[in-house]
Amino acid sequence: MPKLHFKWSREITVPLGLSLALHVVLVTVLLAGLNFSSLTKPKQVLQVSLNNPEAPLDEMPQDSEVVEAVTFDQAQVDAQIAAIQQAEAERKAAEERRIRELERRAEEAKRQREAEQRKQRELAAQQEAERKRLAQEQAAAKAERERIEREKREAEAAAKAAEEKRKREEEAARKAAEERERLERERQQREREAREKAERERQLQERLAQEAAARRTARMQQIQSELDRYTVLIQQTIQRNFNRDESMRGKQCELTISLSPSGFVKSVTTGSGDTAVCNAAQTAVLRAGTLPVSEDREVYEQMSVIKLTFAPEF
Repeated sequence: MPKLHFKWSREITVPLGLSLALHVVLVTVLLAGLNFSSLTKPKQVLQVSLNNPEAPLDEMPQDSEVVEAVTFDQAQVDAQIAAIQQAEAERKAAEERRIRELERRAEEAKRQREAEQRKQRELAAQQEAERKRLAQEQAAAKAERERIEREKREAEAAAKAAEEKRKREEEAARKAAEERERLERERQQREREAREKAERERQLQERLAQEAAARRTARMQQIQSELDRYTVLIQQTIQRNFNRDESMRGKQCELTISLSPSGFVKSVTTGSGDTAVCNAAQTAVLRAGTLPVSEDREVYEQMSVIKLTFAPEF
């Protein structure tokens, strides 16, 4: 139990003063009773008034104000002491009851204050909870309104975007169809032009091929004619440098001659044929040293290594 603190008041100081005065009287009477038998003359005693227990001790009679002592018997003193003790006990009991009552009232007041404080706190908590609940409801309602408005705006924006997308797709489809048609026309035009160009190219190539073939034929004929002519000239040169013998009549020899662009004989080899004719022909070629060669590059390439059959003439 918590300690209780009391302030000194008239309700406490008065009984305490009375108790103190009674104790003083009790002590005085006891001292007087011990000396009754030895008294030879009246003694001065302190007269205490019990009618005014609240009178302070400094207002009690001084030594100059004395009265004659009254002689008491022991029984009367004991009775008075018992009465005083009984009164003191009752007073203490009453005081204790009063203090307990004050403590009970103080505790009750404390409980009431605490209960009131709890009630106030609970009320404040309820009010705060209600305020929060209302705030949450308002916030939720606001959020719901904002959500509905947002969804409405989003739906309108989506519908607008869908309509714009549809229009764009239709326009794109129309342009794509037009572009496909244009590309198809251009493709057909390019194909016609390509076919015509290919036909012209084919005809041109055919004509060029024919012309080239004709030129090649003419050139080959020209080269062959030159080869034939220079073969004859080489044969004549060998004939001029050849040493004949009657035994060689009707005989021949195959020769392979390597010539430089200037006609210089680089080498000469013999193949099948009469040995005497081959040896004499080889000697004749080397003796000549230089044989007739065409200045035409293509003709020379054909005769740089020339093969011929040599038969001595008689």
